[in-house]
This record gives sequence, structure tokens and C-alpha cells, in this order.
Amino acid sequence: MTVAIMTDNESGIFPEEGKKLGVYILRMPFFLDGKQYYENETITAQEFFERMENDPNMEFSTSMPPAGEVLSMWKEALQTHDEVVYIPMSSGLSSSCETATLLAQQFDGKVQVVNNQRISLTQRQSVYDAMTLRDQGKSAKEIKEILEAEKFNSSIYIMVGSLDYLKRGGRVTSAAALLGGLLRIRPVLQIQGEKLDAFAKARSLKAAKKIMFNALHSDLDTRFKPFVDKKEIEVYISYTHGQPEQVKQWFEEVKAEFPQFHVTKDPLSLSISCHTGPGCLGIGCARRVV
Repeated sequence: MTVAIMTDNESGIFPEEGKKLGVYILRMPFFLDGKQYYENETITAQEFFERMENDPNMEFSTSMPPAGEVLSMWKEALQTHDEVVYIPMSSGLSSSCETATLLAQQFDGKVQVVNNQRISLTQRQSVYDAMTLRDQGKSAKEIKEILEAEKFNSSIYIMVGSLDYLKRGGRVTSAAALLGGLLRIRPVLQIQGEKLDAFAKARSLKAAKKIMFNALHSDLDTRFKPFVDKKEIEVYISYTHGQPEQVKQWFEEVKAEFPQFHVTKDPLSLSISCHTGPGCLGIGCARRVV
């Protein structure tokens, strides 16, 4: 059985890279002032953040891809493969996973939708894991079951510059966002499983970084220790586009803080950046399936 791997660009993998990897990539749309955009196709990261900076009242929203596009990509993949494994963004952050699961019922088990509640770099790791499992001869159903069993073997911590964008996107209450602005708090959020939750409040960028370092050290020293001992853990950083010096410094700080790990970096997709705003820094880890 030949198995096609498919994901969406919330993983940080876009069509050009997907072609190199042999992975099908579904584009996730977003809207600015009511007009639909696709990252790297109808708007660049530079244009996106220039608009965000120049128009603080800009309206934005995100959306799942049209069902027709999902079905079309599955049908295309099934022309050359026997089965499809689709790894969408976390079901706790978008309804696209639930919709895809319903659509997959039309394909008599040939399409397996993975609900392992990941996004960004941990979602990317799931794609790499699916490729490894495929190459080991696993079926689409087996890959789905393994990835879903691994869903809690990952952590993400994110520092946002302001709660305003999360408030405008409906991710936090207006009162919480106002309090954060008044106190000049840099919120640290976490994703462990399906939800984006508040984790801690910091008074400065330096303090926020320290909080994220301590949180990840705690994870690596406790629940991920068996995987660390077997060298099965990957460490990542994520960030919003547009601040190269800040990103370079963050990357070097993380490598120095976790010297025993290989650290990789990748920007957040623009449809995620709609909600985090500029100046976002993240750190995370995930077990690598072997």
C-alpha cells in the first residue's frame, strides 16, 4: 500500500517545500478587512506586518479551507496512492479537523484524518513522523493511531507582545486584554494538547524568556525524560516575521540554554500571526517517532 501524507500550512510547510518533501499541502486562508489572502501567494510577510503596523484597527479573521479544496486534494492524492494520512492543525484551535473527519467518511477508510492536537513546529514534527512511519511500511490507519497516541508528547510556550490581537480574534476576553495592556504585561501562553491556555505573566521580555526556559526544562526533566534519555526529543523555536535581530538573539539564547539538543527554528504562519501579533517568540519540544 502506498500512503500519501498531507497537512496544512499551519505546520509551517508551504507548497514549495511540500513538493520537495513529497507532502501535499493544503493552504489556509485568512482575511484582512474582509479580503481573502493566502500566505506567499497573494501577500508576503513584509506586506502583512506593514499593514498591521500602519492600520491598528485593521479587521482580521481566519477560516478553514473550503471543503471542495480538501476533497479535491484527497482525490488528487488517491490517483497515485492507495491511502491518505491528513494531519490538520489542532482540533482545539480550528474546526477544520472536525470537518475533515466528517468528509473522510466518504472514502471508505482510504483517508485517515489525524487529530493529534498540534500546530506549528510540533505539527511539522508529526508530518516528519508520518513520513518515517510510511517508510517503515505502516498503513494510513496505523500511522493515524501512532500519531494520536503521541499527541501529548509535545509542549509549546509562546510569549506575545500584546493580548490585543488575541482579544480581537476572540481568543481572550476584552477585560483580560485591557488589564494586560495597562500593566504592561507580557503574557506567556502554552499549548499542551488541544487548547491555547494562559501560563504566566511577565513584566519584561527577559522575564518572559526565563519563564519559558524554566517551563521547558521542567518538561524535559520530568514527563519527557525517558525520551530525552533515548535522544528522541526535538527542541524548536518559533517567531513572527519581521524582527530578524530579535529572532537571531532568541535562537542563540535557546541553543545556549539547551546545548544537548538540536534546535531548529521556523516562523509562525501569517494566519497564526493574525492572532499573536508582531513580536511573538515561542519555544517547544516534541518526541520524534523512530
